[in-house]
Amino acid sequence: MNNDEKINVWGARVHNLKNIDVEIPRHSLTVITGLSGSGKSSLAFDTIFAEGQRRYIETFSAYARNFLGGMERPDVDKITGLSPVISIEQKTTNKNPRSTVGTTTEIYDYLRLLFARAGKAYSYATGEEMVKYTEEKVIDMVAADYSGCKILIMAPVVRGRKGHYRELFESMRRKGYLHIRVDGEVKEITRGMKVDRYKNHDIEVVIDRLAVKGNDDERLKKSIRIAMKQGDGLLMVMNHDTGAVKYFSRRLMCPTTGISYSDPAPNTFSFNSPQGACPRCKGLGYINEIDLGKVIPKRNMSIYEGAIVPLGKYKNQMIFWQIDAILKKYDCTLKTKIEDIPDDALNEILYGSLETVRIDKELVHTSSDYFVDFDGVVKYLHDVMENGESSNGQKWADQFLAECVCPECKGQKLNQEALSYRIWDKNISQLANMDLVELREWLNEVGNHMDDQQRQIATEILKEIRTRIDFLLEVGLDYLSLNRQAATLSGGESQRIRLATQIGSQLVNVLYILDEPSIGLHQRDNDRLIRSLKELRDLGNTVIVVEHDRDMMLNADYIVDIGPKAGRKGGEVVFQGTVEEMMHTNTITAQYLKGEQQLQKGRHRKGNGQLLTLRGCRGNNLKNIDVSFPLGCLILVTGVSGSGKSTMINETLYPILSQHFYRSLQKPMPYDSIEGLEHIDKVVNVDQSPIGRTPRSNPATYTGVFADIRSLFVNLPEAQIRGYKPGRFSFNVKGGRCETCGGNGYKTIEMNFLPDIQVPCETCHGKRYNRETLEVRFKGKSIADVLDMTINQAVEFFENVPDILRKIKTIQDVGLGYIKLGQPSTTLSGGESQRIKLATELSKKDTGKTLYILDEPTTGLHFEDIRILMDVLQKLVDRGNTVIVIEHNLDVIRQADYIIDMGPEGGRKGGEVLSAGTPEEVAKSKKGFTPKFLLEEMKRNSDAPDKPCGGSCADA
Repeated sequence: MNNDEKINVWGARVHNLKNIDVEIPRHSLTVITGLSGSGKSSLAFDTIFAEGQRRYIETFSAYARNFLGGMERPDVDKITGLSPVISIEQKTTNKNPRSTVGTTTEIYDYLRLLFARAGKAYSYATGEEMVKYTEEKVIDMVAADYSGCKILIMAPVVRGRKGHYRELFESMRRKGYLHIRVDGEVKEITRGMKVDRYKNHDIEVVIDRLAVKGNDDERLKKSIRIAMKQGDGLLMVMNHDTGAVKYFSRRLMCPTTGISYSDPAPNTFSFNSPQGACPRCKGLGYINEIDLGKVIPKRNMSIYEGAIVPLGKYKNQMIFWQIDAILKKYDCTLKTKIEDIPDDALNEILYGSLETVRIDKELVHTSSDYFVDFDGVVKYLHDVMENGESSNGQKWADQFLAECVCPECKGQKLNQEALSYRIWDKNISQLANMDLVELREWLNEVGNHMDDQQRQIATEILKEIRTRIDFLLEVGLDYLSLNRQAATLSGGESQRIRLATQIGSQLVNVLYILDEPSIGLHQRDNDRLIRSLKELRDLGNTVIVVEHDRDMMLNADYIVDIGPKAGRKGGEVVFQGTVEEMMHTNTITAQYLKGEQQLQKGRHRKGNGQLLTLRGCRGNNLKNIDVSFPLGCLILVTGVSGSGKSTMINETLYPILSQHFYRSLQKPMPYDSIEGLEHIDKVVNVDQSPIGRTPRSNPATYTGVFADIRSLFVNLPEAQIRGYKPGRFSFNVKGGRCETCGGNGYKTIEMNFLPDIQVPCETCHGKRYNRETLEVRFKGKSIADVLDMTINQAVEFFENVPDILRKIKTIQDVGLGYIKLGQPSTTLSGGESQRIKLATELSKKDTGKTLYILDEPTTGLHFEDIRILMDVLQKLVDRGNTVIVIEHNLDVIRQADYIIDMGPEGGRKGGEVLSAGTPEEVAKSKKGFTPKFLLEEMKRNSDAPDKPCGGSCADA
């Protein structure tokens, strides 16, 4: 292989990489693998991608680089053969609720263009198709329809708006117009004329009264032109004798009611634009309303006892005096139970009184009664939310809110005008709510239901939309809809959306680097993903994938294995070559690929005999399902992407338990009932969100062990003599930290159009603490030395300090011995963050009745890391706890005590429980895709069930 056909990296030393040389063939699918923390991402993203991006930015002028911000040069001797680089990482695209799959992929932008150019407008009042006339056409129609009749030509100037309009009438009078039509009645315009400002009005100025002689009548032409100008393209003609009115417009207009639309533009159909967004929900599709069930949760209590939660128990305050005055009108008191108070009285208390409330003089301690307006409890809460300066006050009011579908647009996000444009009887919102398979079928047929002009306009737009949707279908996202919020996508889903976009761009000679694209994919969809990556390669690109998936490795052209272990013991190239060559080596990865190393079988626990049962789950695509979880077991929830796993566990079960145990404000998806809560005493959700957002957060602070370490240092004789307190040993508090760098350990030097440089603090040299603090030592180590230890080193160092050892030993037990105690949380992967959270929970004393929930904990984990993780989870269950895991990894599924398989497909074709039981029982089922792959995995590991059954375990 000559140098033109490969990417060469010489002397890479980023993070833990040990001055390695790597050779990667161009135009290949290359997998970089290895244990977590071995240095895979350091090589792929922090070295190869960082250098490619830096070189691209270096081609810009110094002036342009000043605005872009520069890139730091990675610590590497030389890289050759580098193409332009595109990184596709597993970050969720956008947390903005206005960002959707449609806006991210730009498919919705093409749909907006399609409706703006080829959509047909219909009246939202009558459903009739809107019409549009030229000025000449209007003159001809008026002359023909009213030939020989006396008519009034009028220009609409106000349509259904409030106001007194005194200035408008005066302006028209000065222009010489004598009559005006207000709410259907023609009146003479008089000086100082006005109307009721609190009512909606329709006002038309009378331009002319004349008898129609024909279309060559100059007076008629002139009057129509003036009316069109005054009415902004719209005019009304009224028959003088009959009073019948007809509308004519240069713009789109309803022929019956005269409602007119502006000419459509793409922004007319955007829920992110004021032109298209629903005015009530501002384009979100939902609004926050006061939930009366939260305001008055117990109707068998009195207001005096605190039945109205926002007000609390009775206090000698104005609002209680007002409520007391209202109740007296209905022969009730503050001590009357809510259930005994008449509905009318309760409505006045909640929504305000229509009349002024009189408060007795005894209450206000004056010689006369006191009269006040009472707006109600709901208005009070709204005021706190909208006008409250205190974030705590707003947070307090938010607890009484419930998110509900916008009553005006019914969740469709757009205003009624935008929703009135249709193509083949569908508006744009209906299309955006279809799943991608259904939308693709509609696009296949829509051309047959268009007229010639529409077809001519739409051909290229439809072609572009179909192409983009096809790429999304190829990467297994058929269950998504264009309206799906980007914030609700998993990291794997958002990564595959960007992958589909790149395939669609048809670029060549590009280097793509992907971070575990198989995350969240069922084994069925893995083949489609691999096919897409090979397609990207076959276009003439180089594809590098950081991956642990067995199928991905076996389909790769080239493998780079980093190891041999993690952290300080990693950072070396233990193998690079083809899959066939790898099978002749003895690396940890090769041992698992060859089957020499295997994850153990499940324990086949029967559980403790108790069940947690959910009934009537119907959130998102769940089809009113009942599901039981045997407690004291390791339970795996499986199924293809979009089948309803996360909806059932993360959005229904967890919020129910969280509300029950911790009074959480998160609202569960719709369900009927839950049974068996008495059998568990707490719930723990171990997700992959970061343990902290700033570099000041680290494993020591998150797990709480840093407080114990600081206490240890405070109790040392040297610290006692000096009178140091725990804050002395915190780098976040003044006193003990280095004030030159503020406890960061480094200073950032701004380099204008060159990248900012972080240099060690010249005072503390990266130690974070001042000299006096560092003089206190335990076993010869300062607090800074301790933070710089790896977990493995710390376990040895603190072997005789039980409180500290217990917490850091659990971090070691979950396979994170290679990370440092003080490692910034921003440098940890999602999988590492999840395992730190798991370690934190493990270090706490459990009662044996805890329910743990994990969503794809194998993300970012090598086979060996999965073995360590599963050992930890099995120990949790051995202690009597219940662990529920959402997972696609067959090695993990095989270890379950109980499996709940969802499906059969994703989206609207999913949401059912297909089978439930032990791995052997589920593998016998004929329903869904999981049993087939599970059976193959069991055969490979020689623990398959004897023979398949007819799917009878589906109702287990």
